[in-house]
Parts: sequence; C-alpha cells; structure tokens
Amino acid sequence: MRYGRALLSLWSLDPRVRYLNHGAFGAAPRAVLAAQRAIRDEMEREPTRFMVDALPVKLRRSAARLAAFLGTTGAGVAFTENATAGVNAVMRSIEWRHGDQVLLSDHAYPAVANTAAWFARSRGIAVRSVRLPWPVRGPGEVVDAFVAAATAKTRLAIVDHVTSPTALVLPVAEIVRALKRRGIAVLVDGAHAAGMVPLALDALGADWYAGTCHKWLCAPKGCAFLWAAPPARRGLHPAVISNFYGEPFPAEFDWTGTRDPSAWLAVPAALDFHRRLGGAGLRRRNRALALEGARVLADALDIGQCAPAGMRGAMASLVLPAAFGSGRERAEALNRMLFARHRIEVPVIPFRRRLLLRISAQAYNEPEDYARLARALGRLRSVARGGRRV
Repeated sequence: MRYGRALLSLWSLDPRVRYLNHGAFGAAPRAVLAAQRAIRDEMEREPTRFMVDALPVKLRRSAARLAAFLGTTGAGVAFTENATAGVNAVMRSIEWRHGDQVLLSDHAYPAVANTAAWFARSRGIAVRSVRLPWPVRGPGEVVDAFVAAATAKTRLAIVDHVTSPTALVLPVAEIVRALKRRGIAVLVDGAHAAGMVPLALDALGADWYAGTCHKWLCAPKGCAFLWAAPPARRGLHPAVISNFYGEPFPAEFDWTGTRDPSAWLAVPAALDFHRRLGGAGLRRRNRALALEGARVLADALDIGQCAPAGMRGAMASLVLPAAFGSGRERAEALNRMLFARHRIEVPVIPFRRRLLLRISAQAYNEPEDYARLARALGRLRSVARGGRRV
C-alpha cells in the first residue's frame, strides 16, 4: 500500500490543506459516504417498511460486524451517536448513593468531565480527580495514580483508553484489574481507540466501554457504540427512554425514536475500507508516522518528548515552547493562524498553563506534513522571540 497524499483522493478533504487533525472528528472516505447515501435512498423509498421491518435486522447485522472487530459479540454492543452519549447512558443508569465517588483523570475529555460534574451536583456524589503525570515516564505511573486516588467511597472510575488532550495510550487492562480488585466499576472512554489500537473488549475486564467509529474507523459522523459486560447490561438504559423501555440490552438503544440510522448501517463499509487500507498494518503505519512526526517537531522546536513510544498511537502531543503563550485565547489564535497562513489544520490545546500541539497520522498523511508544520512553527517562534505577538 502506497500511503500518503497518493491516497488523499479517497477522501473529500481539501487537497490544499495539510490535515493533521483526524483525531478530532475523523474524515469519512468517499466510498463509505456512498454506502451511506445508498442506505438513505433505500430508507426513503419505503420509510415505514424500512423502519419497522428492515432496520432491526440491519442494525443487529451491522452491530455483529463491529463486535467481531472489537473482540466481542453483537449482543454486547449498542449503537450511540457519540461516546459522550454512551458515558451519559451509563452514569444515568447507576443507582447512586449520596457520597459515592467517581474517579476521573485530569486528562479526561471536557464533555465527560462536564457529565461527571452534572451528576455530582444533581445526585449528591463527588468527582475525585486523578492527576496523571505529564510528561509521563511509563504506564506504571498511570496505574499507580488511579490506585492512589481510589477510596472506600469510589463507586465508578472513568478511564480514557487514549487521552484526548495528551494523546496517551493508557494501560487500561492494568488499570481495570487494579480497580476491579478494589470492587470499583470501570467505564472506559475509548473514543479514540477503535481503528487506532487493537481491541479485545471481552478480555479487557471493564464493565462498560464507550467508543466511536467516526474517528479512526472512518465511519460517517454520529457513529459510536456502547459495549457492556453481561452483568453490567442489567438496568442499562439509553439517555432517551422510548418504546422499548425494559427490554433486554441492547433493544432499548436500537430504538430511541425516529432518527437517521444510516451512519450505523454504514459501519460494514467502513470496516471494509479499513481492511483494504491494511487493517493492523495501517494502524502500525499510522503509529510509526505519528512517532516520526513528533520527533521532527521536537527536534525543530528543541523540546522534549512527553511520553515513551509504547504509550503512543496514531496521535502525539507536545508541549510548545513558552514563547507561544498559554490559555484558550492563545490556543485558538495559533490554530487559526496556522490554518490561515500555512493551510495546516492541527489542534492547539491549553493544558496545565501551557499549550499542547496534537498531531494525528492517517493513511493520507506523510512526513512532509509534519516538516511543513515544523517550519511554520519555527517562523512563528522567531516572531515571538522578537517581541511581537504571534
């Protein structure tokens, strides 16, 4: 497989832009979007028969295909619009007791942190922050941080498989084992995992796993899943209660009212596309490219790496030099400047009073993308060192 810009035509991405932000919203290939359009056309030819007769069968068939890729069975997989919806469903389904605690790392995705905060206010529970090391020297530090934060009141831990701001691949299996030994239920936020790292959900040992297909699996937008271990399926309800309330999991999730199911039904097309591009080979290639891109940027900016190679996937985050400033306004300004002046789309994230640069690597990316970003940042840093605002 010849990766790089030779494959860019398989997507609808603007060829004038160096797109280094696949981790944000993904990018659906033309072939997958064509499959989605065909599904929508079929649905609109006879909406009633499609929704009543065809959809239940098609939905479970698509879930079975996805489940096989995830290392589980279709009976444990429900579709959701995004990983946040899965997290909300789990937290709404737990019968909280006043004083219960939720463990959540300070690398968590803001929507998940906001969800936990809302439940803390409305249910009388507490959110206990786990301060993860950054930079990190190895996975043991992360496991130790979760264990040290757990108390006798900890009811649930929400653990990122791949952290959003810092792009760390966490040792989820080790964290799950350590917390389960203490009687703590574990929900894994795997928004970035499917299509980036190997998954074997049945063997993981977690209670729930919320993931997406529209990121690294390249399914259409609004395609995600919630997996539940058999004991954790009882009492698990979607955030929207509808016609099939009380039915065994995942029937309630399959129908929460009229909506467009085409993104979910296009999952087999996305899986086929992922396989054609190399499957596990693609994942290894993307990881290697992200590591190389991080090295190029670190060398160009004279900054250190923030994590060992073993804790990296197809993304990498680096701490930008202090000359670039800090805070959300500076992050947004730098992001827009890189796009407007250099046609580079890459996220800049405020984190712990510094700015992080998070790069992604997908099949259409190549080494020149990161070299161009390094040159652009070098020029901007020179401007900042000269006393002018970047």
